[in-house]
Amino acid sequence: MKQLSRGTMYGLLFLIVLTFLVHALATIPFIHELRLSPMVLGVVVGMILANTLRPRLPESWNGGLKIASKQLLRAGIVLYGFRLTYDTILQIGGGAILIDVIIVVGTLLIGNYLGRALGLDKDERLLIASGSAICGAAAVLATEPVVGAKPHKTAVAVATVVLFGTLSMFGYPLLYRAGLLDALSPHAVGIYTGSTVHEVAHVVGAGAAMDPEIAGIATMTKMLRVLLLAPVLMGLGYLMRRGRGGSATTSKVQIPWFAFYFLIAIAINTLLFRASDDTEWIEGYHQLTHFIETIDGFMLAMAMTAIGLDATFAKFKQSGAKAFLLALGLYVWLVGGGYLLTLLLA
Repeated sequence: MKQLSRGTMYGLLFLIVLTFLVHALATIPFIHELRLSPMVLGVVVGMILANTLRPRLPESWNGGLKIASKQLLRAGIVLYGFRLTYDTILQIGGGAILIDVIIVVGTLLIGNYLGRALGLDKDERLLIASGSAICGAAAVLATEPVVGAKPHKTAVAVATVVLFGTLSMFGYPLLYRAGLLDALSPHAVGIYTGSTVHEVAHVVGAGAAMDPEIAGIATMTKMLRVLLLAPVLMGLGYLMRRGRGGSATTSKVQIPWFAFYFLIAIAINTLLFRASDDTEWIEGYHQLTHFIETIDGFMLAMAMTAIGLDATFAKFKQSGAKAFLLALGLYVWLVGGGYLLTLLLA
């Protein structure tokens, strides 16, 4: 194993301290009520520092920032699998599964073609589309190493999905209370929420603001969308290699092995949950997975903070309003198209 330089170690230490600060900010009541996770706050804090303090940081620290935004990111996505089980699929019904698949595939296709029409490059449109299609910031982070996108593009994509996910978290309960979702049963409202809202935290927040039954169905539906992350990453990896087939750069396009490890983590979690009916075993395993989730959340927050630290306003200007127009178009599809799909198939 290659020994890390002193500057790289200082860069990692700086990020660790900064991530602890981000977690502390997430406990502030106002921020907590908005369901803004440390991952999201990490990129916000990183972006603020990128345009203020970052030019004064030693260049030798860049190695630590790069490790956080690459290796720690992939490890965090793999550990994310311990939040999920394959039993989720069996609990929500065939209609919800079909809706989730259509939403994910449709969002990716619409995002690609609409993004191309707006003049966005492939990296930007795939990042925004994957975040809108699957699980918000986590999906953007997972897609970034597959498409080889630059950090500032990742930050733009995260900003868009967080914006519209937050709108949904407040908007869906308003629609529900106003009676505009009365054509759907509570079960169907849960499916609609879980299949169309961006972030897991936003789904939980929106569901809890409506009804406990809706919250449960919405969360399970959302977890199924998260399960689709691995096949989407594998498909994107294949398409990226095929698009460059026969060129000298083919060998540089890496297979997203972390997507396979992500599926393995889900399988292990599923098997261990089923392994015993003993109460002590189950409680002990829950404690273990809670610890893994805590470590995983910290790693992903570190990665997001590192990505935010590379997002200067000058780089944002390269995308301009086009990225937000793409995210808006996908949001209209999710809200309107998702409602019609739920009405027909749930």
